[in-house]
Amino acid sequence: MARPVTLVTGQWADLALTDLAHKAKNFGFDGLELACWGDHFEVRKALEDDDYCGKKRQFLEKMNLQCLAISAHLVGQAVCDVIDQRHQPLLPDYVWGDGNPAGVNKRAAEELKNTARAAKRFGVEVVNGFTGSSIWPYLYSFPPVSPAMIDEGFKLFADRFHPILDVFGECGIRFALEVHPTEIAFDLYSAERALEALDHREEFGFNFDPSHLHWQGVDPVEFIRRFPDRIYHVHMKDAIVTLDGKSGILASHLNFGDPRRGWDFRSLGRGGVNFEEIIRALNQAGYQGPLSVEWEDSGMDRDHGAKEACEFVRRLDFEPNVRAFDAAFDKEEQKG
Repeated sequence: MARPVTLVTGQWADLALTDLAHKAKNFGFDGLELACWGDHFEVRKALEDDDYCGKKRQFLEKMNLQCLAISAHLVGQAVCDVIDQRHQPLLPDYVWGDGNPAGVNKRAAEELKNTARAAKRFGVEVVNGFTGSSIWPYLYSFPPVSPAMIDEGFKLFADRFHPILDVFGECGIRFALEVHPTEIAFDLYSAERALEALDHREEFGFNFDPSHLHWQGVDPVEFIRRFPDRIYHVHMKDAIVTLDGKSGILASHLNFGDPRRGWDFRSLGRGGVNFEEIIRALNQAGYQGPLSVEWEDSGMDRDHGAKEACEFVRRLDFEPNVRAFDAAFDKEEQKG
């Protein structure tokens, strides 16, 4: 049975869910991964209004759309980050509050706990998201960064996320970190260290997104092979490296879509990610969850791109083989 193909709604939060759902159905998607911003999935309403989750689910069922995960990336970013003015537009007013950094961190952590409770009410088992990172600014070790400073960053992450994951465990929900620059885990080795910091507790795994690994030079397939039992959700997203002797991989403070950048996101199948090998690796890992299209391409109309991406994933996905291809030549196999 083919895996469900869903659409991440975060990049479409300017649209009401009712409008986006009709688009997604027409594009050919099986479901939506609802973002916890816009009106797509509102955590506070899910907990305070006894009818909210039921009505939301009824609407999706009427549209014949599944929802197997929700996304809490924006509030998660504020849990471990050093808070500044960039975070205010990302957060609900009741999380931002007066903007005092310590208060924002604390309220973001509480909101993530509430997201687990809301997910349970809504009937999904995975919350995708970010963690933020207090040590991301130390990526380039100058002025010199001591090992103790990095140790402290992972300790802070563990201190803040253990209580969050306790609630996730109580609710039977898993948190899937999207391994991504600016998060506590942004590549394979930092992902290993994040798991170690949390004592490998089962509530914490990964939302696998190959695009963020690809442009860094990390083979996404090797990530799946390293963490086959921690791939709790999958984003299908493409990227391309466009180094030309003038551009740099750090992108030169140029925003997405600028042709001078050394890399950028692309619509699925139009970048450099080897999705064929990713599907094979996911099959080997036994992953049976959704393939969720996170569509981003600054140079393409998003309606065209989302429809094209859905078709691309459907053509690409296939079930693993259940028997050896040359079993017909095995006499013992034939007897069975």
